[in-house]
Amino acid sequence: MTLHLNGIGISRGIAIGKIRLLRGATPEVSEYTVPPTQIEREVLRFRSALQRASGQLRGIRDAIPPGTPKGVIEFIDTHLLMLNDNLLSLAPIKIIRERRCNAEWALKLQCDELVSVFNQMNDPYLRTRRDDVNHVIQRVQCMLMGETDSSTPHGSMRGSIVVAKELTPADIVTLHQRHIGAFIAEYGGPLSHTAILARSLCIPGVVGIHDAHNLLQENERVIVDGATGVVLVGANAATLKSYRRRQLEQREQHRRLGALREVPAVTRDGYAIALRANIELKEDIRALKQVSADGVGLYRTEFLYLDREHPADEEEQLDVFRRALRALKPRPLTIRTLDLGSDKECSPAYGINPAPNPALGLRAIRRCLKEVDLFRPQLRAILRASAYGPVRLMFPLLTTTTELRAVLELLEGVKEELRRDKKCFDPGVPVGAMIEVPAAALCAQVFARRLDFLSIGTNDLIQYTMAIDRLDDEVNYLYNPLHPAVLKLIAITLEAGRRAGIPVSMCGEMAGDLRYTRLLLGMGLREFSMPPATLLEVKEVINNSTISALRPRCREILASQEPEQVAALVEALNA
Repeated sequence: MTLHLNGIGISRGIAIGKIRLLRGATPEVSEYTVPPTQIEREVLRFRSALQRASGQLRGIRDAIPPGTPKGVIEFIDTHLLMLNDNLLSLAPIKIIRERRCNAEWALKLQCDELVSVFNQMNDPYLRTRRDDVNHVIQRVQCMLMGETDSSTPHGSMRGSIVVAKELTPADIVTLHQRHIGAFIAEYGGPLSHTAILARSLCIPGVVGIHDAHNLLQENERVIVDGATGVVLVGANAATLKSYRRRQLEQREQHRRLGALREVPAVTRDGYAIALRANIELKEDIRALKQVSADGVGLYRTEFLYLDREHPADEEEQLDVFRRALRALKPRPLTIRTLDLGSDKECSPAYGINPAPNPALGLRAIRRCLKEVDLFRPQLRAILRASAYGPVRLMFPLLTTTTELRAVLELLEGVKEELRRDKKCFDPGVPVGAMIEVPAAALCAQVFARRLDFLSIGTNDLIQYTMAIDRLDDEVNYLYNPLHPAVLKLIAITLEAGRRAGIPVSMCGEMAGDLRYTRLLLGMGLREFSMPPATLLEVKEVINNSTISALRPRCREILASQEPEQVAALVEALNA
């Protein structure tokens, strides 16, 4: 009988192999009192543990083979920097001396305090940085308690499926060097450094399978599907054969996609399609370059504001944008102004109270026009960045022409300020808006006449059209990109851009979903922006499509009134 275990897939790929169980994390830490005469000796023991932990990480970094993605080394360097930070290197010493406690307990107290701070952060990516704190402190605790530097079992691990409570980035590097087939962890998330690193190294991984150590046995054969988060135990011969066939198909697809890296995205009937990337962090820029994207269609800037006592000032933002432009040169950078609110709430220190219904409240451009002192430094930084490379400025969640006039007047005022301050910028920097609200889509022709480009943000457009919160598990089953109303709003926006002679792109998740590529091509979309990981797959679909053949079939889809019929027609379009 086959046992199905469901977790969170964090790194795509299929692996079939035998289980290797890794020992659990550090044993339980106990507190005991240190005699006054032994306090400094305890401090010395703690410092020695720090040095040995640093030595282990440096050894792992030095063992990384040539050709490994640069980001792998940077992950290890991040943990080395954390070991040298005063919050980990000095704060526990202060606790040892003040409380006269053992080093393990002092380190645990400091860990608890730091993790508590990270747990209160709103942004999911920043919140997962607590994992790095835990990983670094766990390594030091191992040194203090006489544990070895790794819980990895001895012997060959080639093709093995590693099962652990959780894994650190350093663990992933070590296991990659030992050629594991995949890993399963009881804890972790898709935004952690471990997940990012696993994707970079192409190691299939599933996390969130609680009690995996008790459910899985040493040397038991399992199938791991890192895309769906499924782990199969005791699969029959037919299932094994099916997954082995899928493994071969994925390897062939990976080879095909790699060959597309420098190939332009052009349909069979000669339509050139722009494929840009959605990015936020420097890791995304590296991924973008690996797939040769045509620039950035959406650069999120909320990380400059979230979970900070003070927002990034003009100079800090300018430096961030300048670095991105330097990395992208000569490709364009489309910077979306801050979209605070909804699921991206800023620090209470800003003096802005959370809305009772954030998705419908004071967010994005509404908040920017209300909190102009928060907004103006970003506009100045974006405009100044345009002196260093091709920048496009994009406003989120515009709903009314009143908002449009207000934000354009504010932008002109900022330009005058920069001229008075003798700051360089491109006076003709293209200005666009995201179409994310049904009202904006229905009036897209008005926006198109005043702007240089439009970009369809399908994530919000769908949730507002369907009157749901896409983050609410109780209603997100209604989130349907193929609902006839959603497709009509997209079509209206594309037609408005065509009539005004300006480009219209799409930067929502729909743009990177292979199921909708041919539909969007047939509807007239010529600029896509998506996560870098999906770009080559979308390019493959584009290069094997003929727009002239898609158009009449897409007109039939747009004429359909039933979501089920639309879904069936789209499936046939992709067959």
